[in-house]
Amino acid sequence: MKIVESKLKGCLILEPQIHTDERGMFFEVFRKKELEFFLGYNIEFVQENISISKKGVLRGLHFQRGDSAQAKLVSVQRGEVVDVIVDIRPDSASFGQHIKVNLSEANKKCIFIPKGMAHGFLTLTDQVVFNYLCDNYYNPKTESGILYNDSDLAIDWGYPSAELIVSDKDLVLPSFKELIK
Repeated sequence: MKIVESKLKGCLILEPQIHTDERGMFFEVFRKKELEFFLGYNIEFVQENISISKKGVLRGLHFQRGDSAQAKLVSVQRGEVVDVIVDIRPDSASFGQHIKVNLSEANKKCIFIPKGMAHGFLTLTDQVVFNYLCDNYYNPKTESGILYNDSDLAIDWGYPSAELIVSDKDLVLPSFKELIK
């Protein structure tokens, strides 16, 4: 497995070594010991979530605050997404910056998202099965987010805005400036 650090410190892209033969395919999604060595700290996933979405669904940009903050390992089991991570750690050199990574059932990539990052994704295929491993339990009292089309973040989702399917809840998320006040 190849682990690559993105421009957002601690946000890692995991690229598996895929083994194929006449029977099919095999690959490791992640290896705890290698991930922890790369991170320099222990990680313990306690919750697994799956979302299933149709084409054009945009989920995000979400995060948990305070003691409920979550690190996540995300991947796509079926379909393809553009995955976006925004660094919202005020003391980070990459504060306010974002990365975009295509995740798909074809490339088998995963992203490790450390605590202190907002996360969202846009589905590019008819059916997407998206998997999240989380190191902390979801707490509805501490959930938060940033508006997906925030002008200061200037994320180019690469998709016609008129065709996006966004939840009512995500349409009223605060701007980045409101969040950092």
